[in-house]
Amino acid sequence: MVDFSVIETKRLFMRELSLTDVESVYRHFSNPEVTRYMDIEVCKDLNEAEEIISFHINDSGCRYGLFSKEKNELIGTCGFHCWIKDNEGSRAEVGFDLSPDYWGKGFMQEALNELIMIGFNRMELDCIEATTEIENLQSQRLLEKMGFSKEHELKDGLMYFTLRNESM
Repeated sequence: MVDFSVIETKRLFMRELSLTDVESVYRHFSNPEVTRYMDIEVCKDLNEAEEIISFHINDSGCRYGLFSKEKNELIGTCGFHCWIKDNEGSRAEVGFDLSPDYWGKGFMQEALNELIMIGFNRMELDCIEATTEIENLQSQRLLEKMGFSKEHELKDGLMYFTLRNESM
């Protein structure tokens, strides 16, 4: 079992989401700017927020809540899902989202630096994958800045990115 313990960065506390976070998750995912490029609808009530948290608790990876040290509030989430170990190796898809007030300030890069280390060192992933909507240029730039390689072909209308362990 992988240790997904609390992580502290310069400006963030990162910990796995739990059902005690339902109100914060609701506030975060009820913002249409947060969910614009995600495959979920805007949260309409606390039950939907609870479903989001439960999905991640029961998934094979982890989902960290990103909490601002300055304001002690949830400002985003990031984590791994679709963790697969097979004959081709071990891989998982990274996902992330951030409240608009924190866009362009390096918070997600700060969080992803930690998450990538967890993926390669604790989860022993061979490859980290990511997808973005074609229009989500900010996330694409971030992934490329983090060392991800962009696949040349679109699949299902999405951009695909990979980061291999040997590139670390």
